[in-house]
Amino acid sequence: MPGTCVIGLQWGDEAKGKLVDILTEDHDIVVRYAGGANAGHTVVFGGQTWKLSIIPSGILREGVDCVITGGVVLDPAKVIEEMDGLESRGLRMHGRLRISDRAHVVFPWHVVEDRLLDGSLSDGGAIGTTGRGIGPCYRDKVGRSLAIRLGDLYRGDFRDKVAHVASFKNRLFASWPTNSAAPLDADEIHSRYAGYAERLRPYVVDTTAHLLDAVEAGRRLLFEGAQGALLDIDHGTFPYVTSSNSSGLGVASGSGVPGRWVDRVIGVLKAYSTRVGGGPMPTEQDNATGVHIRERGREYGTVTKRPRRCGWFDAVAARYSARLSGVDELAVMLLDVLGGLDELRICSAYEIDGRRTTQFPSQIGDLEKAVPVYETLPGWREELDAVRSERDLPANARRYVDRIAELIGRPVSIVSVGPDRAQTIIRDPEATRRPWHPQQPANA
Repeated sequence: MPGTCVIGLQWGDEAKGKLVDILTEDHDIVVRYAGGANAGHTVVFGGQTWKLSIIPSGILREGVDCVITGGVVLDPAKVIEEMDGLESRGLRMHGRLRISDRAHVVFPWHVVEDRLLDGSLSDGGAIGTTGRGIGPCYRDKVGRSLAIRLGDLYRGDFRDKVAHVASFKNRLFASWPTNSAAPLDADEIHSRYAGYAERLRPYVVDTTAHLLDAVEAGRRLLFEGAQGALLDIDHGTFPYVTSSNSSGLGVASGSGVPGRWVDRVIGVLKAYSTRVGGGPMPTEQDNATGVHIRERGREYGTVTKRPRRCGWFDAVAARYSARLSGVDELAVMLLDVLGGLDELRICSAYEIDGRRTTQFPSQIGDLEKAVPVYETLPGWREELDAVRSERDLPANARRYVDRIAELIGRPVSIVSVGPDRAQTIIRDPEATRRPWHPQQPANA
């Protein structure tokens, strides 16, 4: 049975968790394939709010299995803390959660390194990481010689590995002028992580083999993206990106499941734009409009609590990331946040050095110079939180969603008008079952 993938098409925080939770009902396994504890997903139903970081959102539905693959970098303390929190609220982990023995492990030296490196860009700026050691862990993964995977915690030479890496990192940090951290204690780290390993032992498996077996057995897989496509390490707004392939291109490499087994890719968008941390954001509104969006949308980081930068919808960026990720259809989230504005704007092109373009620039310097070219659409005053069908949406809200579909060239099949599961509109049930093809009209 082919699978489904949910990909954020902006700079993250697109409400992917809610969508994954809704789609989980029609799937057997939910797969987290990239990122780490820097991600944050929020799901609301039955009057309760659930905040997840590493564990897939599918854990909220009994009978659905959840898998954390080798493409994820794992902070054992964070995942155990998350497991304990979920279990204290009555959710069962045993028999439902599997964690890859290939997953690379975040250690204390990665957190120190993250703090020292953020702000070391050549122009003196900061990437704006979450400070959780994700980037340095990926760096060690690629460098190989200092990397430790979860499966290594169960091997007899684990203590020696920790001692080797801690010694190297201590020498490195001692040469850093701005370092004020105490030297790493290899014995303490080994003892602590050995304890984590025992706690996680029942969940650690070869998830690649497990997922390939599941595909061959006809089980339905749902792949849960983390961050957003514009933060992709290779194809995003480099260097202001995350450390993994957060676009649809990372699904196969992160999970170990060939892309041929994914036949439905849903691109998730906010009805406006947000960004956390550094990097250019052409449609940012550092004014009353931005404050209106931030407060109505509660735009504060799930993980970091940092206020998000807010602005108008950027169709140039979204069209690029939809094409990059092979998106079939779109889910427009948080449409209700835009209520109360007399007029709305959508960026449909950029002007860069006096030249108009609808292509998203590959170089950060060009994006920094991009001046948005806006279309203006009428807003609406009605509140949308009680709307449950497309016919009950205000005409201007429907017009706004349709224009997004036209500019991106993909159908909008799902619209969210609030955080709860029930606050969701399926615009065209058939659109959720048929793939989009380039020869079709934008709203086919």
